[in-house]
Amino acid sequence: MSQHHLSPLLKQATGVLAARGEGAYVFDQAGKKYLDFTSGIGVTSTGHCHPKVVEAAQKQVGELIHGQYATVLHPGLLALSDRLAEKMPAGIDTLFYANAGTEAIEAALRLVRQATGRPNIIVFQGGFHGRTMGSLSMTTSSVGLRAGLQPMMGGVVVAPFPSAFRYGWDEAAATDFALQELDHLFVTQSAPRETAAMLIEPVQGESGYVPATMAFMRGLRERCDKHGILLVMDEIQAGFGRSGKFWGHDHFAVRPDIVTTAKGLASGFPLSAFGANEALMEKGWPGSQGGTYGGNAVACAAALATMDVIEQEGLVENAAEQGAYLRKRLEELQSQYPAMADVRGLGLMQGVEMHTAEGKPDGERAGRLLKACEERGLLMLRCGPYQQVVRWLPPLIVSREQVDQAVDIFTEALQATD
Repeated sequence: MSQHHLSPLLKQATGVLAARGEGAYVFDQAGKKYLDFTSGIGVTSTGHCHPKVVEAAQKQVGELIHGQYATVLHPGLLALSDRLAEKMPAGIDTLFYANAGTEAIEAALRLVRQATGRPNIIVFQGGFHGRTMGSLSMTTSSVGLRAGLQPMMGGVVVAPFPSAFRYGWDEAAATDFALQELDHLFVTQSAPRETAAMLIEPVQGESGYVPATMAFMRGLRERCDKHGILLVMDEIQAGFGRSGKFWGHDHFAVRPDIVTTAKGLASGFPLSAFGANEALMEKGWPGSQGGTYGGNAVACAAALATMDVIEQEGLVENAAEQGAYLRKRLEELQSQYPAMADVRGLGLMQGVEMHTAEGKPDGERAGRLLKACEERGLLMLRCGPYQQVVRWLPPLIVSREQVDQAVDIFTEALQATD
């Protein structure tokens, strides 16, 4: 049995035992300070323990901790729904709440099948949508997530994503290929009249921080409109300012029918949601939505405070500004280190793909880089199917000085692991 009685299948990315957090930093029990560029996998959007979020949560704990929202409503839920509806794309005006991103995806899956009467869902190679059975069946970012669980849920068809770097093509060629294959899929695997929805991340997360393209997103919208297919945007990681715009899909000027959100929504409290047009939401079947903890009162208070902080402190704009600066510094570094095969992403969602001298994905080097960074006081994570991508995921409050500090540490790690 493990020393701390935790499952041995929980593989720790770092050796840090965090005692407290403040802003962009966490501190271990000995008081050692770490610059946290993991943000709890994109969750602590306003940093650790932002005073306004802490105050809102503490106040709510003294008033109402849990009001199960299918039993009783509470003011925070209604206020958050009004605020969140204002941020949703035009036409999306009703919301369902759950705890985790995977639950929001599952609820959206139920709705699109029930609303259209069609069985199939098209997803895109490399997407990550969650770990519960329905969302996992739509996830193709890594075989390890699905290993030992086959067969997956039926009715899921996987189409290519325009991953230009992986194919070795330019963006236009990758986009043309992906759209041609999507059209081919309609005549070989899932006829449009059997296709309920397309589900896509505007920036693929676990697959290695790969943005979609403008032409690809517009091509999806055109095909959805032509065939009566719903377009579901998975904004769980890219949303709430992470990409340098409020929603990741804002970069592509495309209109989704459904938006799912979680992670940065409540600065670390468990809360997720999906939004749809009321007429669409009403097509779901009675009893298909529910849950014990969704829309928890404390989480809603934290989410309202998070939205206040994002707006008052200009954090979407800061994500764009600091993300562009981070990208510039990483690209300068890339010119000195050929092992940095690709630098990509949007806003404060940047990935560095590590390759061997032979041009193969180098997850081993990426792992050593992260350990060397940790030793120097910087926490980061890996992603990608080979764990070859070092991901840069600082809180939206990050400063230029903190970006410089992180890149300087990463440079030292590159030198130490060369």
